[in-house]
Formats: sequence, C-alpha cells, structure tokens
Amino acid sequence: MTAVMEAPTTPADENETGAHPIFAKAPRSVEFNKLRKRLIRNTREALEKFGMVQPGEKWLIALSGGKDSYGLLALLLDLKWRGLLPVELLACNLDQGQPNFPKHILPEFLEGLGIEHRIEYQDTYSIVTDKLPQGATYCSLCSRLRRGNLYRIAREEGCTALVLGHHRDDSLETFFMNMFHGGKLAAMPAKLVNDEGDLQVLRPLIYCAEEDLQKFSDAMQFPIIPCDLCGSQDGLERNAMKAMLTDIEKRMPGRKDVMIRALGNINASHMLDPKLFDFASLTVTAREENA
Repeated sequence: MTAVMEAPTTPADENETGAHPIFAKAPRSVEFNKLRKRLIRNTREALEKFGMVQPGEKWLIALSGGKDSYGLLALLLDLKWRGLLPVELLACNLDQGQPNFPKHILPEFLEGLGIEHRIEYQDTYSIVTDKLPQGATYCSLCSRLRRGNLYRIAREEGCTALVLGHHRDDSLETFFMNMFHGGKLAAMPAKLVNDEGDLQVLRPLIYCAEEDLQKFSDAMQFPIIPCDLCGSQDGLERNAMKAMLTDIEKRMPGRKDVMIRALGNINASHMLDPKLFDFASLTVTAREENA
C-alpha cells in the first residue's frame, strides 16, 4: 500500500522566508548559521568529490524519521533551493510494520511543508521475527529487507539513485568493525552501484559529523521517530566501535576528521595487499659505482 504526495510548484511561504519551508523553525543565531554552513560545505564536498550529481536525474531520499535522514533531506532541499543541486528529490518512508510505529508523523511533516514524497507499508517486521530466534538482534536482516524494498520503489519512481543518511561516524565505525572482526580494510563508501547495476547508492553526508547532525536536528525541531520501536538494537560490536572512537576524539580532538580523510588518502605500496600493488615485480636496480 502506497501513498504519494506531489509538492506544489511554488509553496507560498518559500518566497517570504528566502529559504525552503523546512527551515521555518530554524534558529536565526550565528551559532546555528555556522553549523548549517559547515554541514552544507561538507555535503557539497562529498557531492562534488565523488561525482554524485548528474543534472536532471531523480533521487529517492530514504527517510526513516531519525536525525540523520531528516538532516539529509533538509540539506539537500537547501542546496536545491539555492540552485546548487539540479536533481529532482522524492522523500520516501518505508513503514515496516514495527510495533507502535507512529504512522502519522512523517506524512503530516512532509505534507505540511509541501515536500514531494511516497509512504509505503511493507510488513517486513513479521518476516524478521519469524526467521530470527527470540532475543536476536533484528537490525541486519531488517536493513537488508528495507534496502530491497527501497530499490524496488526507486525503480518504480524512475529514480537513478537511492540516497542514504549515513555520516562520517557510521563510516568510521564500519571501518573498524571490518578491521577488528572481519580482517579487512573496508568502510562505508560514499557512492556505489547496486549488484543489479541499475541504481546508485549515495551517501552525501559522509564527511558530516554525527555530533553536528544531532545539533542540527535539535535546532530544527524535527519530529524524531525512535529507532528502537521493535525492541532490538544494533549489535554490541558497533556500540564498542562508537565508544572507542568517542574516547579517541575526547583524548585527541579532531582525530575523527583526520581518520575519514585518511580513508581517501591510501598509499597502496605501503599496505600489504598484493592485489592492489605488484610487490612481486619490485626489484633493485644496479647503481654505478663511483670511479
């Protein structure tokens, strides 16, 4: 079951405020303006560096109701309002049948702001609880089912990309989880193509700090929907990585930014992977002896 809402061409209050209506409740303080500009700057850097934008395309924005996806939507709408993002945006929430999910919050929020959107109900929660034993963490299977449905919706809506709200801290946590528990160096990429090869997955917030997104969400007064409605939380491994990174940042401020930049500054010849660098062909060249 789906519900689609198309935005009016020119909402009345847009021209009055000089900004998209989503910023109607935003503070007018210098501190908030600095925060907003920093998030916009980080988002634009990711969009440009990873070649995410092709003018005229249509993006499906995954909106869960959490701080990150709200922030993603607001920042992309801000860029589009400024004429810096020449793509069509469609917000999408997938109601997965979680107990006590407040179905009214997102439709009322999006309709009230004239944001084009699609709301779809798919009871993946029952599938997860049927397949997993009681007490298990649902997040991994739930996420895979959600992603599959979002791919389908993106195709139905003629979108070229699924856009997600993962940020800097998500990518770093994934990197350390893979290193400590998977024995590989891999993070959460800013841009990838799905296995079928017909859709891109974009993460424009990959340089944005979670702390900044939390402050942004608080200031914008987004109607947050908690992520623990089903009673299941993400695994202990990710929580441990988050705690480790928080401790590192507390001891050495600025390290998270250094680490996320390091993921884009790799010297293959100084790693240990012969698939990335041909160590076997390295040889010394004879040096002429001084006469």
